[in-house]
Amino acid sequence: MKLDVKKLGGCFVAEVDGVDFSSPVPAAAVAEIIGVLDRFGVAVFRDTGLDDLRHIEFSRQFGRLETAPKLFDAQSTRFAYPELFDAGNLDREGRILTDERRRIYNRGNALWHTDSSFNPHRAAYSLLLAHRVPPVGGDTQFADMRSAYAALPPATRDLIEDLVAEHWLWHSRMIAGYPAPTAAERASKPPSQHRLVQFHAGAGCRTLYLAAHASHIVGWPEATGRQLLQELMAFATQPQFTCAVQWHRPGDLVIWDNRSTMHRATAFEDTLYPRDMRRTTVYDTPG
Repeated sequence: MKLDVKKLGGCFVAEVDGVDFSSPVPAAAVAEIIGVLDRFGVAVFRDTGLDDLRHIEFSRQFGRLETAPKLFDAQSTRFAYPELFDAGNLDREGRILTDERRRIYNRGNALWHTDSSFNPHRAAYSLLLAHRVPPVGGDTQFADMRSAYAALPPATRDLIEDLVAEHWLWHSRMIAGYPAPTAAERASKPPSQHRLVQFHAGAGCRTLYLAAHASHIVGWPEATGRQLLQELMAFATQPQFTCAVQWHRPGDLVIWDNRSTMHRATAFEDTLYPRDMRRTTVYDTPG
């Protein structure tokens, strides 16, 4: 299987053609896709025809899958498979959400972030599949954290080389307007710590590891650490480091490397148009 790989608008996102998703994808093709992700960070596939089960089976070819946390009533989940994360605006019956607490929680997706950085075991790849897309808006923006790191002034790179940031899910959600988490919510997702500068073996370079989940720098005064994180986030999301992916139709699939990119959802009329997006998340290898 030979893949056709093209840059999306000349940026770091690749559009990939030549993958037959109607049957198990050969291991050699998966290895080639990983090579594309090492090079670009984000890969877009159109009209895959994947359903939930084949989406999960294909994702497993990249590694062990994370299961979605049950942050709300277990009966509220829309999916039969625990490996699917809900990135849409629908309730269990397929209607547009009216639960205000969940709607506010979902606003956190509009902040620049890296999936699962609040977990001790980081995520490598996310595979987001469109089932229903709004007619206008709802794009996904990406930031290239390798290029951002490389463009930092040398003094800044020296300053942050050995720093560790603490990531907490509820930090980003409260920024987005979510109320103070309950004791049960706090217990369900405690914070985790990760180095601010990481080495990406596949890409062969250093990268910034940032997210809206990053609440402070370990060992620094909280305000000072947050100021640094905000400055780095602003630097890394300048136009020269970012690119937007448009969702054309159901069946579109985007795979990205959480170790070398950040992303965020863009606005759409979420009380008017349904958006059904389902994500699998592949663990990074330990070490």
